Amino acid sequence: MPNWLLPENIADVLPSEARKIEELRRLMLDNFRLYGYELVMPPLLEYVDSLLTGAGKDTDLRTFKLVDQISGRMLGLRADMTIQVARIDAHLLNRDSVTRLCYAGSVLHTRPSGLHATREPLQIGAEIYGHAGLEADAEIQELAMASLALAGFDEVRLDLSHVGVLRALIADDAAASRDEAALCALLRAKDSPGLAALTANYLPATRAALLALPNMYGDIEVLARARAELPAAPGVVKAL
Repeated sequence: MPNWLLPENIADVLPSEARKIEELRRLMLDNFRLYGYELVMPPLLEYVDSLLTGAGKDTDLRTFKLVDQISGRMLGLRADMTIQVARIDAHLLNRDSVTRLCYAGSVLHTRPSGLHATREPLQIGAEIYGHAGLEADAEIQELAMASLALAGFDEVRLDLSHVGVLRALIADDAAASRDEAALCALLRAKDSPGLAALTANYLPATRAALLALPNMYGDIEVLARARAELPAAPGVVKAL
């Protein structure tokens, strides 16, 4: 085997494409700054304990892991920068006011997300912390649409979901609560057969509600369906 070959789904970025990527990266980051977002640069490598905590648990199977030769602890190569930025906000900045942060950098995946996808995608994004109102949701959605427009997309469909609905549905089911990360992945993929298999031993009411979720998509009318078909748990009512 030639020693210059790269691993599968890993590729060099050649001059013309590299120039386009860098120009777009700069354009988006400059636009984030106009909205008041500050740039942060998390490390490529972290202890697995912090990298896969909380919402990061669902990236476990996508994360390359290795042993730190200095400390002997397990390290992970980031598969997603979102949880890192949340850590910076919560533990390093820890501001009392609203915090707006943005980021851009390479992440690594153990497996490609699609047939022709790279295992070293460039991730760019923005997060707003410290405000739980609808104003924050509206701002981040506006920023997302503006960023896509800068990238040349003129026909965009924005899909919205609310993790509070899932957490409310599984709150009283111990087996379902343990599977939150797996449920998130299956619901994101609208994998009904996988969802049916995973929920086989859940409480009947929990299972019925979870199996209904993949079909609840569309325009604003889907909210009325959700209110009618899902249990009236406080978290569901609040989210809808």
